[in-house]
Amino acid sequence: MATTHNVDNKRYQGLIISIALFLSLIGALLAFTFYTSSLLERNTILIDQTNQVANSAQAVIKDLFDLDNSYGEDTNSPHMQRVFERLERNTSLITDSIAAIGQGGTITDVDGNSYNLPKVDSVAQAEITAANEQWQLLEPKIQAYLKDADNIMVDSADELTQAVEQAKTSSLLINDSLDQLTDDVFTSAENQANTIRLIQVLGVVAIFSYFLIFVFFFVRRLRDTDAEALAARRETQEIMQTVNTGLFLLDKDLNIGQQHSQALNSIIGADSLAGENFANVLRGRISDKDLTTTRQFVEQLYNPRVKEKLVNDLNPLHKVLLHNTSGEHGSDSRFLDFRFSRVYEDKDIARILVNVNDVSDAVYLEQRLEKERSQNDMQIEMLTTILNVNPKIINEFIANTKSHIEKINNVLKNPGSTQYELEVKLNSIYREMHSLKGEASALKLHSFTKIASEAEDQLNVLQNQGKLSGNDFLPLAVHLDDLLSLSNTIEKLGERINRSSPASAANSSAATTPNSVVADSSTPVAETQATNFSMNDLEVEGNNIDLEEESDNHLLAYYHDFAQDIAARQGKQVQLDSTTLGQVRIPERLRNTVKEISIQLLRNAVVHGIETPDIRQSVGKPAVGTIGLEMQSSGQDFVVTLQDDGQGIDYDSIREKLVKEGRFDVQEASQLDHSGLLKQLFSSGFSTKENADEDGGRGVGLDIIKAQVKEYDGKLNINSEYGKMTRFVITLPNA
Repeated sequence: MATTHNVDNKRYQGLIISIALFLSLIGALLAFTFYTSSLLERNTILIDQTNQVANSAQAVIKDLFDLDNSYGEDTNSPHMQRVFERLERNTSLITDSIAAIGQGGTITDVDGNSYNLPKVDSVAQAEITAANEQWQLLEPKIQAYLKDADNIMVDSADELTQAVEQAKTSSLLINDSLDQLTDDVFTSAENQANTIRLIQVLGVVAIFSYFLIFVFFFVRRLRDTDAEALAARRETQEIMQTVNTGLFLLDKDLNIGQQHSQALNSIIGADSLAGENFANVLRGRISDKDLTTTRQFVEQLYNPRVKEKLVNDLNPLHKVLLHNTSGEHGSDSRFLDFRFSRVYEDKDIARILVNVNDVSDAVYLEQRLEKERSQNDMQIEMLTTILNVNPKIINEFIANTKSHIEKINNVLKNPGSTQYELEVKLNSIYREMHSLKGEASALKLHSFTKIASEAEDQLNVLQNQGKLSGNDFLPLAVHLDDLLSLSNTIEKLGERINRSSPASAANSSAATTPNSVVADSSTPVAETQATNFSMNDLEVEGNNIDLEEESDNHLLAYYHDFAQDIAARQGKQVQLDSTTLGQVRIPERLRNTVKEISIQLLRNAVVHGIETPDIRQSVGKPAVGTIGLEMQSSGQDFVVTLQDDGQGIDYDSIREKLVKEGRFDVQEASQLDHSGLLKQLFSSGFSTKENADEDGGRGVGLDIIKAQVKEYDGKLNINSEYGKMTRFVITLPNA
């Protein structure tokens, strides 16, 4: 751009110099005219002044003769006073005028106007000197007479007689000198005027001649420039017709320039684009959000304070999907990549150059490669899980996943006729999906977790939309298919590994048996605000089932790793302690339920209970939070106890969230006791966490625990002391 600017400067440099010279000539002629006009004006003033001096001299002589003839008349008479005043004024005027004419100074006329007189030449100077000599003889005698002329006590006849006699002699000489001076000045002024006219004529001729020469060369240069511009335009058109990318200019109002590459029509899919508004071309073919962002993006490009490289990183039209004009996802829909560059004029941003390419093939290739890469990553993830996790846990996960999917599928088959039935259906699916996600997250199977989280996002939208219909659940079938496909994949990978290495299961089991993480759990904990929930409202037929003979000594490491993963994502530090997980035998009928409850309790403790290290240290706690998980079989019951040393249950926060979500008004919420608030805490879709993420905030975890305890006719006891601890005790019948 700078090179083009320099070329333009050189191209027009001669033209600029010629115009400047032409204007300089005109300016010089005008300046000379103003100067000579001033000079002629001063000569005219000089002539007028010499005439005025001559007239004043005649008036002085006349007044002297009048005074001589009127001698003896009362000096206070109006006539005498007028003569005295006029004689004194003319005398002073002649003295000042002769001095100003001789020196070329400033003179003031009788009306008070000041004028600058030019200096006279030597000939005129001799004439004014001769007149001044005669005046110097006359003027003192006049002053001597005027000194006592109006004083009747003094006889001034002699002074008057002397002045009259001198006036008779000097007046003729003064008039001759002034007449000669006037002739000399007039002759000099006339010569100057002739010289000025000659110079002006020559100047006008020179300027006119220069103008003709200038027009001749300018027209020739203009003709050459037009030829160059025509050739450049032809070359530009050839480039625009042959280039494979879309090129066009965009102004501040998003109007497309009159010229653009021929390929732009086929790339954009429009017949006429020149002069069209870019926003109108894109409207209906990209989302309204992207269209609004595009307007703001172009505005920032025109902002000189924003760096171009920085704003280009925010390009909303980078590999954007442009739909066809009919709005259908047909063959005309394509991925386009728009690139924006500033076009400068001097230092100002004049236009935006847009380069657009059809990158559909590249995007589809990237998508295919990304899909293959995701599948490879997923298989590697699954292989890592299979090789590092107890095979029993893997098999349980596969069985549980299929069970969850089957339950969700059965729920989906039930159409539901009332709004209440649809809400029950939604909550049931939500619990199953959340349970599946919890197990997958514990095994670090992020592909499962991602799909389950996406399904939960859809369920959360349905939960907040109010009125439900059966068709709202149809998109969930896609997620179920994906989860079932992943489940089959991990099952097949496990079978292939087992076939290739018969002893792998045993070795894996031995290799993954952890050392127990033991902590002293005998420290008494203050139990306050205890609330018991009895789930005896459901009748469940119990059968006696033998307990498993061997202990579940792999559970501590399993739950410990799960808690550590959640803590890392939440920016917290936790330590899981247990004295019973290494020896406990979980009844077969309760195995999946205990695992699911434990997972939800652990997640709840890390996400909602344990504080961040800085908060813990600020209240005098160690940076690492402690969670105790104990399981024991006690007679006819199996008891799961989880306790954390976190912040406890904040009942005021529960009230505020209930009011904020519109479940209760302020008065109703204030009347809820701790038991009532805990019931709301266990309701589906309620969470005190502001923003949902992979680990919590959807209000499903505690709902799952409540449903499991209720299903097995168990009991749920909660003890909490705000700022210190929370303890959950789950009691389930063994049979």
